[in-house]
Amino acid sequence: MAKQDYYATLEVPRDASADALKKAYRKLAMKYHPDRNPGDKTAESRFKELNEAYDVLKDDQKRAAYDRFGHAAFEGGGPGAGAGGFDFGGGGLGDIFDQVFGDMMGGRRGGGRQRAGADIRAQVEISLTDAFTGTKVPLRVPTRIACEACAGTGSESKDRAAETCPTCHGAGKVRAQQGFFLVERACPTCGGNGRVVRNPCKVCQGAGTVERERNLNVQVPAGVEDGTRIRLAGEGEAGGAGIPAGDLYVHVGVRPHEIFQRDGANIFCRVPLRMTQAALGAEVEVPVIDGSRTRVKIPPGTQTGEQFRLRGKGFSVLRSAARGDMYIQVAVETPQHLNKRQRELLEELENEASAHARSSPESEGFFAKVRDFFEGRP
Repeated sequence: MAKQDYYATLEVPRDASADALKKAYRKLAMKYHPDRNPGDKTAESRFKELNEAYDVLKDDQKRAAYDRFGHAAFEGGGPGAGAGGFDFGGGGLGDIFDQVFGDMMGGRRGGGRQRAGADIRAQVEISLTDAFTGTKVPLRVPTRIACEACAGTGSESKDRAAETCPTCHGAGKVRAQQGFFLVERACPTCGGNGRVVRNPCKVCQGAGTVERERNLNVQVPAGVEDGTRIRLAGEGEAGGAGIPAGDLYVHVGVRPHEIFQRDGANIFCRVPLRMTQAALGAEVEVPVIDGSRTRVKIPPGTQTGEQFRLRGKGFSVLRSAARGDMYIQVAVETPQHLNKRQRELLEELENEASAHARSSPESEGFFAKVRDFFEGRP
């Protein structure tokens, strides 16, 4: 089944900006996250497709390759061909040029053997406070590890491990003439390994690896954002005899907080105030993301939507001791469910306010314009 276009997967146009891509990814990833759709295989598949598409399009180099070559830029051992690796270090676009021009320019740049075991991709979700402080997250990963019975050699006889493949002579590739070009493919005898096992291990059947479940503790640094990807080199699947292990890519999701909203290194906190507090002025105590408290002085006459900046009380900055700022966003609350005495006091206040326009200049100014509008009509 053909893969869907990455832009269509993220529901954005091909000229979408980096910010537009990020917003689209976050919106859809939240909608189809497995934790929000337990047991829904369709949502799980959609979530994986979103991660794959965003991993490519958020990188300028990979996006340029995709725009030019489509999915072919990431096939044949390149990014996206494994179990989640998207580094541009091997395969992909480089292999496309090698296959077409390698022999004309004097051969390929490197050997044809498999470079490493398969990469693994995993997802963890942490709280906003854990993202602020940094944390260790336990992770259980189904993977392949080196076979203990044969020490990863794949051979039953420890004194006679894998031998050089007689078909490709260790290259892992075979060549075939196609018109004017010589095309390289994985060797059918050794499967691209470059070596064959004459007396395979009975436990791993000569693969050198067995399926296991590993328990890891992933260190998530302070300041990570939602969607951050952490690469753990060599923690992916074992590659078998003589082949290094792949990498583990951990995608970090940050849960929304009930009090704070984050924007980069800044924190926003919406603080509702009583009408009297906003009118007369007040001093209120508000929480800080680091677990402390601070007092904020609200001047008389404060309006809904006004913000107060608290320097250095925002979010952690990744790989830095610095912190962003915290913004208190005021929301003036209209009184509800008034008792008799409260109503009398407000009515008295309204009578006084009506007699003195300066107490509500914006309201008086608006209705003055309304009167002028109607009086000026023919």
